[in-house]
Amino acid sequence: MNQINFLKIGELAKQTGIAVGTLRYYSDLGLLLPSLRGDNGYRYYSQDASSQVKFIKKAQALGFTLEEIKQFLDVRDRGEQPCSLVKSLLNQKIEQLEIQIKQMTLFKAELEEYRTAWTNNPYPESNSQEVCPLISSVSLH
Repeated sequence: MNQINFLKIGELAKQTGIAVGTLRYYSDLGLLLPSLRGDNGYRYYSQDASSQVKFIKKAQALGFTLEEIKQFLDVRDRGEQPCSLVKSLLNQKIEQLEIQIKQMTLFKAELEEYRTAWTNNPYPESNSQEVCPLISSVSLH
């Protein structure tokens, strides 16, 4: 193979704005495979590697993990489009976020209750062993 048509990892890093170490990590995970490995150990990437890196970054921006992105690429490499898998995982992420939002809303309400209680009684009785009597008044449940 003629190495002139390929990008060295440093060139790919410049094109994509992604650190060389990150590109090596992607390569080690199988997300971005070099087209060629030189006798010198250099990794050479095809011209479309830049598009693949952009895909990885966009998928990460949507909250997909590198493991999930690897699944998408594996499906693509089998000659199929991974869009149904993408939609399914996206729906799972939305459901997880809805649960987290509910949990955070309940936690916020609990903190607001403590704030109100502490505003109404800013100096609760304490013994000398307590770091902060306000926190000592919190019940663990």
